[in-house]
Amino acid sequence: MVFSSTVFLFLFLPLVLALFYLAKGRLKNWVLFLSSLVFYAWGEGAIVLIMLLSAVIDFSCGWLVQGGRRKLGLWLSIGSNLAILGFFKYFNFTFNNLGYLFHALGAEAAWIQELPRILLPIGVSFFTFQTMSYTIDVYRGKVQASRRFIEFATYVTMFPQLVAGPIVRYAEIQKQLREKAISWAGFTVGAERFIIGLAKKVLVANTMAVVADDIFRQNTADLSTPYAWLGIIAYTFQIYFDFSGYSDMAIGLGRMLGFHFPENFNFPYIARNIREFWRRWHITLSTWFRDYVYISLGGNRRGNARTYFNLLLVFFVTGLWHGASWNFVVWGLFHGLFMILERGWWGKLLDRLPKALQHLYTLLVVVAAWVFFRIEDVSDAWLYLGKMFSWSPGNEGLDSYLHFFHATGRTWFFLAVASLFSIPFRAHFSQRALLTWQMIRPVWITGLLILSLIYMGADTYNPFIYYRF
Repeated sequence: MVFSSTVFLFLFLPLVLALFYLAKGRLKNWVLFLSSLVFYAWGEGAIVLIMLLSAVIDFSCGWLVQGGRRKLGLWLSIGSNLAILGFFKYFNFTFNNLGYLFHALGAEAAWIQELPRILLPIGVSFFTFQTMSYTIDVYRGKVQASRRFIEFATYVTMFPQLVAGPIVRYAEIQKQLREKAISWAGFTVGAERFIIGLAKKVLVANTMAVVADDIFRQNTADLSTPYAWLGIIAYTFQIYFDFSGYSDMAIGLGRMLGFHFPENFNFPYIARNIREFWRRWHITLSTWFRDYVYISLGGNRRGNARTYFNLLLVFFVTGLWHGASWNFVVWGLFHGLFMILERGWWGKLLDRLPKALQHLYTLLVVVAAWVFFRIEDVSDAWLYLGKMFSWSPGNEGLDSYLHFFHATGRTWFFLAVASLFSIPFRAHFSQRALLTWQMIRPVWITGLLILSLIYMGADTYNPFIYYRF
């Protein structure tokens, strides 16, 4: 079940909200916990037990740590979560690569082909990180171990941010699990945020997905340079509005239920370097890796060589976290390489360039990196990059593409919309313009909702990129 589905909007969400607001005191957590299990089990079935197992283990580990058995609790938590994540996410990847290695060495490995294929539970990357951060924070003394399992289980399973974040730390909502900040004003703000996220997902991301998927389905060798650029630009907007739209919906749902979830995006495409990009993109993930991996490795406190190694390792893991495939590793290392370059002479030179060139540089790096994120075959990704940066007329030129694509006008319109709403243009409004905006805002929000529902009813194409992570 995804937020941008009619089942969620017209059946699941109204029922949950009704039960939640009718419930009193601690019963609200029971409503959230049980409804979250239903949400998760809707598409996963019995695999929901894995998430519950993770919650039980880390709840127990928190008490082991606080009870004095600190090392045991910490390593049991880290080991069990990494084991769950490693088995379900990297079992197939590991043995596929082992099979390639055996084949390259001329050895027979028929037994690898007979191994079962492990299905990836939805959201496993997110809930394992959340529960692991809880135990680490208890170990570091940043939070007290939870006394009530139902509160902790509600935190782990909470459906608004379960599937794709933002990654919420227990310390951020510990008090809210006991005393929720419920008000009509908060509900209204949350509903507006949800509608904006829904519009970003349904209107912009889905439209861009049609363009990107159509182009990436073609044989890369047949692409023209303009065609290749159109495909990756469409994907660049698709992944941003897809994921930030989901985060907006998650944050909005949280407010409707009395929770304040952390922000996850802050206009990343206006960044002037890759360091700033990662302070704006998937903020809860980048800060998670900073606090629990990079700093634990020593950060930048042990000299340049160790700092560069730490950065590469963090971005290697970041890439692998996104998917069990070498293209994601290349994508992560691609960003890590530029993070290292920006810490040296290149960063100093970049700071002297005009702001426009800094923005252009960052966009080129980010867009080029998205090629590896989108194309699973690394060699095909390099070929695609070659099409982008070396002129090729191709067999499918841009003109012919526009001729056969059924929604040319809509495509260019939403490309313009995506460009406009990727920048914080409201920051440049005058006081009078802001006042006018506040007056027309309810009409604007209502219009977005109606248009989103119309698009949902007319179009069944509703992919979600981060759903499989």
